[in-house]
Amino acid sequence: MSTSLIVELRQYTLHPGARDTLIELFEREFVTGQEAVGIAVGGRFRDLDDPDRFVWLRAFPDMASRRRSLEAFYGGPVWREHREAANATMVDSDNVLLLRGPGFAAVDAEVGATVCHPPDAAAFDAYAARHLGPAHALHRTEQAVNDFPALPVREGEDVRVWFNGPADPPPWRSQRLRLARV
Repeated sequence: MSTSLIVELRQYTLHPGARDTLIELFEREFVTGQEAVGIAVGGRFRDLDDPDRFVWLRAFPDMASRRRSLEAFYGGPVWREHREAANATMVDSDNVLLLRGPGFAAVDAEVGATVCHPPDAAAFDAYAARHLGPAHALHRTEQAVNDFPALPVREGEDVRVWFNGPADPPPWRSQRLRLARV
């Protein structure tokens, strides 16, 4: 994948026991349905520390493509037919980070993802130079305005997200996700 994709890191909180129902529906209908309108569906995961969380990524070449593809998918027949079943599994689907980076497709059964809130870019860049390399698929907050407001994204945050990587947490506020590939 190119290093300049628009990437959504989506974390869904689900009703207790509903994760496998959503995953089955997602894999059967939503992967090919999104790919048909130009969305690259990346890693899809069970959160190993939260049985009611589904985490996934999707990517777009740029913001204009994102808007067009989301309009096509959410206005199209696949979503229209299956949205009620999908929404019935969810408590919250608004925990979404809009990022810029290389995207990520899981190659291992278990993956670690770190969402870091560094105090400033220079401090983070120094940390990344010592601890992270190209294999970590480093992403940064995309500062563009969310031009598809029907799907909210977290705003007002400047985060760095990477996959696998150092066992020691970064020296700033961060969240470490332990994920199992679907």
